[in-house]
Amino acid sequence: MTEPALRISDPDGFYEYLLDAHAGLTTEQSARLNAALVLLLANRVGDQDTLRECVDAAARSVRAAR
Repeated sequence: MTEPALRISDPDGFYEYLLDAHAGLTTEQSARLNAALVLLLANRVGDQDTLRECVDAAARSVRAAR
């Protein structure tokens, strides 16, 4: 199971940085940025079980928001 505690020292600052990275992009470019970011972070994490847990948690979160 993924860790419930935040490990980002400044989550609001990171979110703002992420939003700024999307500024001025088309919808397609924004989707490509997200995909590239996911793959880079997945490579950093490396552990297959952890990655699967994160994918499952993200999918649950999106489904719950419908």
